[in-house]
Parts: sequence; structure tokens; C-alpha cells
Amino acid sequence: MKDNNHNALNFHVSVDCVIFGFDFGKLNLLLLERNFTYGGIEYNDLKLPGDLVRKDEDLDTAASRVLKELTGLENIYLKQFAAIGTPNRLNRIDRDMEWLRSIGHPEEVVVTVAYYSLINIDQDKIDKFGLQANTRWHPVADITELAFDHMEILSDALTTLRTELRSNPIGFELLPAKFTLSQLQKLYEVILGTNLDKRNFRKKVSN
Repeated sequence: MKDNNHNALNFHVSVDCVIFGFDFGKLNLLLLERNFTYGGIEYNDLKLPGDLVRKDEDLDTAASRVLKELTGLENIYLKQFAAIGTPNRLNRIDRDMEWLRSIGHPEEVVVTVAYYSLINIDQDKIDKFGLQANTRWHPVADITELAFDHMEILSDALTTLRTELRSNPIGFELLPAKFTLSQLQKLYEVILGTNLDKRNFRKKVSN
């Protein structure tokens, strides 16, 4: 996301958001489509949504802003799970650097604070979305490449999500107001990537 008021930006800290959505069949990820030309080649690839933190906001506020700008939604579940500041974040691929220059991004190492978000994307919820034109949902299972180090951030987010799901009732953030136990079990199976015994699952949920 490009901010025309560069004086209001902190060029050394950014937020990246791993936005998960569930539709009772698969776990999805909200990604930005990046279209540009480099070296005479036209690239169409994908990246996690994010932005530099503004000087008048804290990290949580920045992440909430990114989410609202992408979806039009507020008060969505957000959890900070990592901070990444390795020296080679911005110089792995020449075309990534070229894209950053094209949007006026400083050629400096930026520490990014990563968040994951959980959104129920059943039809009633989707109807209330105001997605940006270059934003699409993609099945997590189909994602094999992202810009920068975003595949690593996604991997860390999935690991954190699965760990949290086993100990906290965060899965309800991905479900409609009314749901069946079968739907709840399906959510756990999709996120954890495994089949669960129906009897044991229901016993665990009821405790």
C-alpha cells in the first residue's frame, strides 16, 4: 500500500497481515495481486497485505488499519505472532526491489511485525465485504510462492494458528453465529490437516 504522505511514515517498521478465511471446505488466505514489469518481463504474483507503520499509530492500530482498508471490516480477530528483521529481507530477488522502488519504498531493512487474522467468509459475511480490486481469496493449500519472505511468514502463521487452535477456542472466529458440531469438526480438520475421530472430538468439545 502506498502512502503519499511519506513524512507520516516510519520507514523502519511495518506490519504484515496473514488473513485467514474459512468456507467449510478449505482454509483461504487473502492476498494482494502484484502486477508490474521488470527487465522487460511482466510479473503477476502475490504478496501478503501490509504497510509501513505511521508515526501516530501503534502496531495493533496499523494492523487493524490494513485489515479495514482491505476488507472494510472492523473489530476482527488479530493476533501478533512474529517480528522479522533479517538483513536480507529486501535483497533476495531483484524484482522485489524494483517493485519497492516503484512505490517509493526506502531501500532499507524494515522490521515487520506479523499478525494473523481470522474471518468467517460464509456468504452472509462476504456480502458485507468491501474488498480492494486487487485483493483475492486463495486456498492455502494451493499457495506455493509469494513475494519477499512472505512464504516463511505464512508458514509461521499456520504453525501458530494450529497451536492456538488446540488450546483456545479461536476457531469460533471463523464460523457463523449458528453452526453444527460437524461443521466445527470440519474446521479443525482443515486447519490441522488431519482427520479426527467424531466421538472423541465431540467428547473433547463438550468438556
